[in-house]
Amino acid sequence: MKVATFNVNGINGRLSLLLRWLAKAQPDVACLQELKSPDSKFPERALNEAGYGCVWNGQKSWNGVAIIARNADPIETRRVLPGDSEDIHSRYIEAAVNGILIGCLYMPNGNPVPGAKFNYKLRWLDRLNAYANELLATNAPIILAGDYNVMPTELDVYKPERWLDDALFRPEVRSSFKALTSAGWVDAIRALHPNERIYTFWDYLRNAWTRDAGLRLDHLLLSPSVAGRLKKVGVDREVRGWDKASDHAPVWIELSKAQAR
Repeated sequence: MKVATFNVNGINGRLSLLLRWLAKAQPDVACLQELKSPDSKFPERALNEAGYGCVWNGQKSWNGVAIIARNADPIETRRVLPGDSEDIHSRYIEAAVNGILIGCLYMPNGNPVPGAKFNYKLRWLDRLNAYANELLATNAPIILAGDYNVMPTELDVYKPERWLDDALFRPEVRSSFKALTSAGWVDAIRALHPNERIYTFWDYLRNAWTRDAGLRLDHLLLSPSVAGRLKKVGVDREVRGWDKASDHAPVWIELSKAQAR
């Protein structure tokens, strides 16, 4: 089973690129972020024609998340992160696919620091940690995938000294992410590549792509039962170099079949 996460940075403007990647990579499940589309404009028909069932939580011009599954219909279980009834941002959706609960998330950026946006990000992280702990307690097979807008360590950022005061690299943010992995969630890339410098995002500015001045922002966190099935993990870097690309590249994992009980 192949599960991917991809911040598409505008699903309708980059639909042809998304369909090209889906045809090439053929993930069984893909978590998409930054749809920048209201629910009514989500390209369900085009994705259905490509063989993917869909659930989505859109928002005009900003945010937006979706889970799509090849030759399957995701069974939606949640479309908001618990803990704040007044949070109207479309940043979380959850569905069951092929025996695994998939949570797709788009964490707030949080800049500038200090300020209201950074405070919102910290509250969102607290809510995520609380809910993630609840999920772990179920002992179910679960994946929390998406654009976390966090570089967990210095290995995950080009020239970390330049990012010390950025909301993506602040100690509070990194500490909150570490709390997830300390609780038992497994960072898929680091599980198989503990010491390799791997990026998933390259800014449009300052020739970041051509200089390989990247960041690792996109993560797949696995519950223990899923982590035991992890076979491969990768980043489809070449997609970042395609014409009119997103500033993120798709990240994917391959899982072995679940053992019969």
